[in-house]
Amino acid sequence: MAQRATESIMVNAAPETVYTVVTDFANYANWVSDLKRVDVLERDADGRALEVEYRAAAFGRSTTYALRYDYSRAPESISWHQTRGDLTETMQGQYRFERVGDATRVTYDLEVELLVPIPHFIKSRAAQRIQTQALGELKARAESLR
Repeated sequence: MAQRATESIMVNAAPETVYTVVTDFANYANWVSDLKRVDVLERDADGRALEVEYRAAAFGRSTTYALRYDYSRAPESISWHQTRGDLTETMQGQYRFERVGDATRVTYDLEVELLVPIPHFIKSRAAQRIQTQALGELKARAESLR
C-alpha cells in the first residue's frame, strides 16, 4: 500500500525564485544532502528536464530512481512520477507554489510505495522525514538566492 503525505512551508522568496530552484535539477547535488548524483536524461524542446535519474541515500543504503516531470501547470506547480526505481515501486508527487505577500507557500505532496514490505508507521515516518528535509533544504536554498 502506498504512503501519502502532504506538507507545506513558507519560503521568504518569490514563487519564481522557488520554482527556478526546484527545476534546476543539475544543481540539486549541491544543496540536497541525501543526493549522491543527479543526471538529466531527457529535456523538452524548451530545455526543461523531462526525465531525471537520482542516486540517493535511503534506509541505510543507496537507491537509484528516475522521475519524469510534468510542466503542464507550471509555474504554479510541477509534478512527477517515477519511471523506474530499485527500492520504490511507485513514487509520484508535486510541488505547488502560492504567493503570500512577498513570500511563497510551498506545498509538497508525495506518494511512495516501496518494493519491500515495511510496517506502516516506519513508512509514515520516512515520508515525513523526506518531506521535512526536502522543504527545509529548498527553503534555505531559495532564501539564499534572494
